[in-house]
Amino acid sequence: MADIHAPLRDNVRLLGECLGHTIEQDGGQQVLEIIEQIRRLAKEGRSGDSASREQLENLLTGLSDDLLVPVTRAFNQFLNLANIAEEVHRVRRRKQDASLMLDDDTLSQQMARIQAAGVSQETLVQQLLDMQIELVLTAHPTEAVRRTLIQKYDGIAECLRALDLAKGAEEEQGLHQRLQELIAQAWYTNEIRTKRPTPVDEAKWGFAVIENSLWNAVPRFLRQLDAALQQSTGQVLPLTAAPIRFCSWMGGDRDGNPFVTAKVTREVLLLARWQAADLFLNDVERLRAELSMHECSDELRALVGAEQLEPYRVYLKQLARRLQATLDWAEAALEGEHIDSEQVLTDNQQLLEPLQLCDRSLRACGMEVIAEGLLRDVIHRASCFGIYLLRLDIRQNSERHTEVMDALTEYYELGRYSEWPEQQKQTYLLQELQSKRPLLPRDWQPSADVEEVIATCRCIAQTAPDSLACYVISMASTPSDVLSVILLLKEAGVRWNMPVAPLFETLDDLDAAQDCLRQLFQIPWYRDYIANKQAVMIGYSDSAKDAGHLAATWGQFKAQEALTALCKEQGVHLTLFHGRGGTVGRGGGPSHIAILSQPPGSVNGSIRVTEQGEMIRFKFGIPQIAVRNLELYAGAVLEATLAPLPAPKPQWRELMDEMAALACREYRDMVRDNPQFVPYFRAATPEQELAKLPLGSRPAKRKVDGGVESLRAIPWIFAWTQMRLMLPTWLGTDQALARIEATERLPALREMIENWHFFNTYMDMLEMVLAKTDQETSAWYDQRLVGADLQPLGASLRARLQGLIDLFKRIRQQDELLVNNPVIRHSISVRNPYIDPLHLLQAELLRRERLQGSEGVAAQIDQALMVTMAGISAGMRNTG
Repeated sequence: MADIHAPLRDNVRLLGECLGHTIEQDGGQQVLEIIEQIRRLAKEGRSGDSASREQLENLLTGLSDDLLVPVTRAFNQFLNLANIAEEVHRVRRRKQDASLMLDDDTLSQQMARIQAAGVSQETLVQQLLDMQIELVLTAHPTEAVRRTLIQKYDGIAECLRALDLAKGAEEEQGLHQRLQELIAQAWYTNEIRTKRPTPVDEAKWGFAVIENSLWNAVPRFLRQLDAALQQSTGQVLPLTAAPIRFCSWMGGDRDGNPFVTAKVTREVLLLARWQAADLFLNDVERLRAELSMHECSDELRALVGAEQLEPYRVYLKQLARRLQATLDWAEAALEGEHIDSEQVLTDNQQLLEPLQLCDRSLRACGMEVIAEGLLRDVIHRASCFGIYLLRLDIRQNSERHTEVMDALTEYYELGRYSEWPEQQKQTYLLQELQSKRPLLPRDWQPSADVEEVIATCRCIAQTAPDSLACYVISMASTPSDVLSVILLLKEAGVRWNMPVAPLFETLDDLDAAQDCLRQLFQIPWYRDYIANKQAVMIGYSDSAKDAGHLAATWGQFKAQEALTALCKEQGVHLTLFHGRGGTVGRGGGPSHIAILSQPPGSVNGSIRVTEQGEMIRFKFGIPQIAVRNLELYAGAVLEATLAPLPAPKPQWRELMDEMAALACREYRDMVRDNPQFVPYFRAATPEQELAKLPLGSRPAKRKVDGGVESLRAIPWIFAWTQMRLMLPTWLGTDQALARIEATERLPALREMIENWHFFNTYMDMLEMVLAKTDQETSAWYDQRLVGADLQPLGASLRARLQGLIDLFKRIRQQDELLVNNPVIRHSISVRNPYIDPLHLLQAELLRRERLQGSEGVAAQIDQALMVTMAGISAGMRNTG
């Protein structure tokens, strides 16, 4: 049987040779020999050779300052190159599976399963046409790799794909030379940003993903969806169908980020208009070059004149002029200038209608084959992205809105709004919402923070509604949190009913979410405002940080059940917005599996999901992989809507309630109540030093002087991942599962795994995280960084982790982890020898830095430390 991984190993070997040659050219043979020695010892150490492991530890702890950066950079670069080879191999394997008919989850097969479950063709078609999936690129990417390096890595991936198709030695040699050039370019480029990206930088990074990948992926996906629909039902997907659209938080998410201001939001919105106009102008110019034919419909002829020999080119020239005018207008606005032109596109129909007219004309004249070419792709893009490219969410913390209301009520001498009971707040807000007089005083001079909230609302008022998606309220808990935002929008001049989505984040808020919405639905004014459509965001990151992963996961499930039941009862269409992070501890994992695991009825044809950080690049950075992920999203939402899995049995729910309560208690006992925990966390992990790594524009903490409770979920996960304890994902779960075994209820647990998709998915994600833990590595951090008084705590945590791993294997009745997922198991084992030196060095670098103090630390130590953080992130395939 052919070795399916042989091409992957060949690519990794080729990339490694190119990297080695580059290192030798830059640092000399001696540096390369040291790196090779480290690599050899790491591999031998991983194979169980304790002498090699000890030799590796001694070599790395004794490494001179001048070798720190080249050694850390070498292993960081190799891990990034291994990721590229693996992504290319995923595409290669996907093509092989398709050609050999090995796929079992294509769109056609999913549609067949849905119809086999008793769903009619008419229902299937209508649901597909009504489906609304919004993928939201988040405003705080955890992407540790610089954009300039991503572009070089994309070039390396292109070379590897071209090698699969190369014909002849000369072409292969040319591609090998190009690979050598690109790897050298990456090596001589600083992989660590010199400063944090601004929110505008982040937005530009999001636009680049659209331009470089999604611009091509979306039309391909829609063609495949159309083919599957025709195969399954005989129906054709309408040209303007856009079941999946893209939104963004980049430049709109100001929760805890003082750098996202009204000015920044306006700039990002204008940049999106500029980018869209530029992309569509290129497309239209290509269309004009292709559509040279003379014959056209009477409809088109009437618009261009009988004398025109190339009617399509003449007609599309008008659209090109309007796109150029839009481009000029956006560019001038970004420079603070104003161009008043009727040619500027202000509505997406102004873009779509000329394209659709050309399509009708070509088809009327028997030129369907031409209409099915580039023109169809451009219409698909216009339907999905449009003249605004992607819609922006606005997000702000509920506390900031309360500050504004406090300032207003104190100005009017009404008392302090935040101290009022909830019912009094609601009464006041509803009175003001229905009042005809302005609420904001004319000569009022509030604080800068209050003024910024109002400026954001005014920015919304000055923005086209179609360029914005919804206003998300972080840490929402009461109806007044929602009503106060609507009031501030109204007072700022917003004349349309902007959707407002409360974000329920803590476990208590998730539990109370149904009651909060029920109170809102009982307000006639509010029901008129929402027109029976409600979006609710479910927080994964902060709920897990608040209560532990098991309790949070169950709390999220129950909250969705309760909200779904309420909205069905009230006749309100609910769209759940899942704030999933890149890691399991923040709701990460395969999206399509997560969608199928949702409570029955909760998907209901519409869903919003955040796509965060490096996961955006992994899932959408290569067009072929992007197409696959779009297929998975569409298929999962269709299946979860039309053929949902049954609700859990009452006895399963009781068991989950018991386990979640115990897990939450155990988690909080450690994180909140153990006085040694915070000192241990700060000593054993790079939590405090990671602020030096300029990942995103947001500060690591919501409050500068806050403790762990104020730490954002991303650095909370990041810190534990760096030293391989992965504590947030399993702490508390260990005790809950141990209780089930001690009370002889493992058969019931196995029944849940076998028959309940939600719980099986949870256990699969837990298994993957446990496979990524490494107790020897965690112990090394303790040995180098933790004082003798705190080391027993670290030892006890590792003992708990080992106990959970052993218990998990007993539950699954298997000898090793990931027996049923050999691909991930292989990926982890291949990377470990290259991550190990980075872990060993990181702990040593942290020790040196803390001994020397931030003022006296050598530049090489600082640089090498940041490289280890980026490298471990690359090797673990997630940052936070």
